[in-house]
Amino acid sequence: MTEHRSTEHRTHRAPSLSRRLRTLSGVSEELLDRIPHERARYTALGGVVFGTSVIAAFSMWNFATEAIGRTSLLAVVPTVIWMLFVLNLDRLLVTPQPNARRQAGPVALRLLIALMLGVVIAEPLVLRIFSTAVEEHVTEQRIDDIDELRSNLVRCNPVPDGTGATTPKGCARSYVLSFSATPGGRSGELDALRKDTADLQKRVDADTAKLEAIDTDVRAECRTLIRNATTGLYQRTSECLRLRAKAKDYRNTHHTKQNETLLAGMNTHVQQLEGGVATARDDFQKSLSARIDKRLADERAKQKEIGVLERIKALDELAADNMVVLVGIWMIRLLFVLLDMLPVLVKFLGRENSYDQMLTLHSNSAVRVYGERVRLDERRALADFEIAQDAIEQKIRQSRAESEAALREHAAAMNIRVRQAVNALEEELRRGSGV
Repeated sequence: MTEHRSTEHRTHRAPSLSRRLRTLSGVSEELLDRIPHERARYTALGGVVFGTSVIAAFSMWNFATEAIGRTSLLAVVPTVIWMLFVLNLDRLLVTPQPNARRQAGPVALRLLIALMLGVVIAEPLVLRIFSTAVEEHVTEQRIDDIDELRSNLVRCNPVPDGTGATTPKGCARSYVLSFSATPGGRSGELDALRKDTADLQKRVDADTAKLEAIDTDVRAECRTLIRNATTGLYQRTSECLRLRAKAKDYRNTHHTKQNETLLAGMNTHVQQLEGGVATARDDFQKSLSARIDKRLADERAKQKEIGVLERIKALDELAADNMVVLVGIWMIRLLFVLLDMLPVLVKFLGRENSYDQMLTLHSNSAVRVYGERVRLDERRALADFEIAQDAIEQKIRQSRAESEAALREHAAAMNIRVRQAVNALEEELRRGSGV
């Protein structure tokens, strides 16, 4: 009697911390009251479930803050939801089931779910532990990316030397910049003018050399004077006159003065174009530098906060380059996966205890009692059906007997009426015959 009162008192008192933890293990306090030595086991199991949910909440907090890019109250919402989800899922996985030792399939399925859950929870924690190395690696990688982008932009956008400038090989379209004006056209004009000037210079030099030779002959011949036999005066020789006429004719036919004037103008134009091309090259170089700086600034603007995928990629690259880091990463991953699987491992890999046996007996007994109750209800329902059927059949028989009695009464009444009619007819016939 005293034990019953004590049990009843424990059952109805305010829930303690141990009782709340046992609630997370999914046990029945009514059964534990019969086996109090199992309370410590399921209290510890509930503590493990709660600890796993806290680890999951910490993991989600890290993941949410990294996804947002800063510490924010918004990260509390997914953290709480994830904690409650993991808490209820682990409670579902460790809740004692009757006849669990004979259900290998569900046990394996629960272990697989716990393994996958552990992998999901472990990754943000691993990223958090290696956050310093990951951030340094990402920073170095971003600097290398900016330097590579700058070199590609410089290589793929050279200063055009002519109108037919082509894009260097190996340059993607994203590296080629477009400009409204380039010095290529003026450079082509300058090259063509230089070529024409050089050709004209060759002709002028050849004509000048030829004229120098003729003028030398003229000077040599014209220094000699001869006496005219008719007038007795000294005069130039006929050869001198011929050479002078030849020099004049050469100048007229080869347009030496016009070519020299044209050559001087072309040289002046060349000098002007050279100055314009140099200015255009400087302007283009300044425009190119400004465009490259803007492109680099846009690329740096994209590299604000380090995202989760970028962290995962950096962690894989660190692990690929350093065996020690690789081993450390996998050791930490396995540790957190084991911690997340610990409730299920503790529950299903341990031996069957007295609570499991009592739960199985209680469940089997409840099944049998329910089966008997169902069969009793079935027999009661069938009896009710039989009684109703007998009542209906009896009512049918009564109705049939009443119908037969009514039929017999009707036949008797008809017979009486017939006999009365016959008697009346006989009486009438006798009166008519005077008998």
